[in-house]
Amino acid sequence: MDITTKYNIVSKIINSTDETFLSSIKSLVNTSSNDFWNELSEADINAINIGLNQLNEGKFHTHESVQKSIKSKFNF
Repeated sequence: MDITTKYNIVSKIINSTDETFLSSIKSLVNTSSNDFWNELSEADINAINIGLNQLNEGKFHTHESVQKSIKSKFNF
């Protein structure tokens, strides 16, 4: 992105009095700097870690194997 485009964006932000627009920009800027991991509950973190451990141990089903199982079970 060239410097002129960046300048125009900053200029529109500085000159704006539209609270909705400015709140949207603030939300957009804050979103990129927040790490969702810090907002998860301890239960969610534990569940994710259990899932990752199962994946690393090869304890998972592929999409294809689940499809095959369902087709077989329900005679598709």
